[in-house]
Amino acid sequence: MESVLVRYRNLIVLVGVLFAQILGLAVQVKRTSDNEPTRLIRVWAVGAVTPFEKVLLWTQTSTVKVWRDYFYLRGLRTENRDLKQQIERLSLERVRMTQDADQARRLQALLAFKEQFISQTMAAQIIGTSGSDSSRAPYIDKGEKDGIKPDMAVITADGIVGKVWHVYSTSSQVLLINDQSSGVGAILEKSRTHGIVSGTAAGEVVLERVMGDETVPVGEQVLTTGGDHIYPKGLLVGKVTKVAQGSELFLNIRVRPAADLSKLEEVLVVTKIAESQIEPDQTGAARAVDILAERLPGVPAKPDNAVQTGAPGTAASNTPGTNTKPAPKSTAPKEQSAIEDSLH
Repeated sequence: MESVLVRYRNLIVLVGVLFAQILGLAVQVKRTSDNEPTRLIRVWAVGAVTPFEKVLLWTQTSTVKVWRDYFYLRGLRTENRDLKQQIERLSLERVRMTQDADQARRLQALLAFKEQFISQTMAAQIIGTSGSDSSRAPYIDKGEKDGIKPDMAVITADGIVGKVWHVYSTSSQVLLINDQSSGVGAILEKSRTHGIVSGTAAGEVVLERVMGDETVPVGEQVLTTGGDHIYPKGLLVGKVTKVAQGSELFLNIRVRPAADLSKLEEVLVVTKIAESQIEPDQTGAARAVDILAERLPGVPAKPDNAVQTGAPGTAASNTPGTNTKPAPKSTAPKEQSAIEDSLH
């Protein structure tokens, strides 16, 4: 090593001197740019360091991105697994609710329940108010000539508004649900607790006649029951905003109406409420005694041409000119006795 330094000593000294001179010139010389002059040594230093900085920055960015994507993918896997479990749970819940709905319809058909639905409405526009703080009854531009009658329900897309109070020739007066003389049969959506929605002198809406031992959560929806024969069942009245213990045995429940009663412009008057009888389906049309007769041993089979008197959906033909054979004797008593013997 020493022989190399001794041999090339003059060359090394020359290179060192040249480097010192170039460095000195770079320090002294200034490079003029658009903004301000920059010394040449700074330009060289920046040019030498920039590639390393770019490599370092790219490495750092790539590492952070890979790390973040890794945890993001792990989060996606966890979220995907949770969503799959939720879908399976909802599917089972849907099947259970479908079965419950079918059973409910069969029971309703068995008890001859009727469904109410709005079959005809008429659009109306608010043209004025009563002008009194104690009575909240705006006027609409539809009256007797348009087929409007007292006690017709007035609703909006958000919920119920009130009912037709006084009917004139070309206009009508509507009694709002926040009027102290109004009353609406209502039921809480989840707890199925019945009550009466009425107004107060201050223009608030309250749910009355709910016992103090009932649990009414804030935010629960209040629906119409249909028992007042004015509003169809299931229309939205509002939401519970405050629940407190009243002075008597009942709760003091405040309700925020679903419809903005202070900014009414257009409303719908329910001019016709249709009732439809719930018809049993094919699986529920058979009598329970016939189903048991098929499953229990020792019960005689039911004749195919037997005509059951009074059975829903069947009637004997009384057309003149046709020969009607007498119906065979009903085997219901025999079946009933056989079922009782089998069960005992």
